[in-house]
Amino acid sequence: MLKKMGIDEVLVLCVNDGAVMKAWAENQGVGADGEGSFITFLADPHGTFTDAMGLRMEHPGPQSIFGHGRSKRYSAYYDNGILKQLNVAEAPDDPAGDDAPENSLVEKMVEDLKNHGCSCD
Repeated sequence: MLKKMGIDEVLVLCVNDGAVMKAWAENQGVGADGEGSFITFLADPHGTFTDAMGLRMEHPGPQSIFGHGRSKRYSAYYDNGILKQLNVAEAPDDPAGDDAPENSLVEKMVEDLKNHGCSCD
């Protein structure tokens, strides 16, 4: 459906190293760094992109588990490099959005894209 809506690529970006992201992509049967899939997994090892977006999770709970900053759970739609839609899944008692990720899932983004006038016909 996303391709029908004019989406060129889906990027999955995590504050993690490239080896982990490549293994995760292989496990999911999708691309790693643009290798043969509509979905590409990318590493943000130092959180540079995540920080530029203002999406680093500040809550101490996940940091105590992972030992470094973690990205908030989100989905974003860019059109020609311009951010058009940002959906973040988080709550005061669920900073990672693990209990209620719905706001960051593809179904929510499809709904938002339709509201922006994108067509999936």
